[in-house]
Amino acid sequence: PVARADARLLILGSMPGQASLQAQTYYAHPRNAFWRILADVLGFSAELPYADRLAILQANGIALWDVLASCHRPGSLDADINDASIVVNDFASFLQQHPHITRVCFNGAKAESSWRKQVQPLLDTSIELLRLPSTSPAHAGMPYEAKRALWADALAQQALAQRGRRSR
Repeated sequence: PVARADARLLILGSMPGQASLQAQTYYAHPRNAFWRILADVLGFSAELPYADRLAILQANGIALWDVLASCHRPGSLDADINDASIVVNDFASFLQQHPHITRVCFNGAKAESSWRKQVQPLLDTSIELLRLPSTSPAHAGMPYEAKRALWADALAQQALAQRGRRSR
């Protein structure tokens, strides 16, 4: 995971695709809209070096990880994940080490369904869960502007909630 101890929001993908696994970076496929959306919403350049982009997310209280630690999947499509092969990450330990996380945003349906099926039954938590549209190029049915608006709203709500807790 990419996370500081003070993270308030956790963005979860399902499992990195082939381009990300090869590059050893999150959302490495050039047509994946993740970095472009986050750059638009948080006000930085999506062309910054990867380490700088991660630092900006962390400075904004955002942690980044995947629901799945491993799985068998030919190619990069979530639809091709063999559900019987899924091994999820250790979220009980992660959330214990990151107690300020109040919201989990799922980057797409597979991340959410894997969490709800494989992770949520093992946790006793009141964390808010929110599925956002996938930033994958495979999810081309929704225009970029619509995806950006939904992501921006989710991140703005989290920032407002955090400010409200601080001012009390």
